[in-house]
Amino acid sequence: MVSVDEAMIFGEGLKGDHSRPGKRAVTLIQQEHLSAMGSYLGQGPVAPDILRRNLVVSGINLAALKGREVLVGEAILRFTVICAPCSRMEEALGKGGYSAVRGHGGWCAEVVRPGRVRLGDVVQPVD
Repeated sequence: MVSVDEAMIFGEGLKGDHSRPGKRAVTLIQQEHLSAMGSYLGQGPVAPDILRRNLVVSGINLAALKGREVLVGEAILRFTVICAPCSRMEEALGKGGYSAVRGHGGWCAEVVRPGRVRLGDVVQPVD
């Protein structure tokens, strides 16, 4: 995982990522959920790179955007399915890691319109 200040989102996902084209091309997680997961584990916020999501956002309820088009920087994404935790969460976060991530692991999105996304860009519904 590499943290960057900007990235290009193409139809198949972020440039340089091992993404899945289609409904799982880009993954997003809410910053606020990192603290919740850490709290369930009795620690501080979970580091976002452990979860391997493409974008970390804050100040917007991603779950409320399912099926909607969302402007992220210059790109437009459509939220499709929840990012379910994988069995590696127990190894990465310790005992209880899978349960801590369940319901807080973020969302997958398909790319409606490619574009550049930068640190600090506003995330907002198109409609």
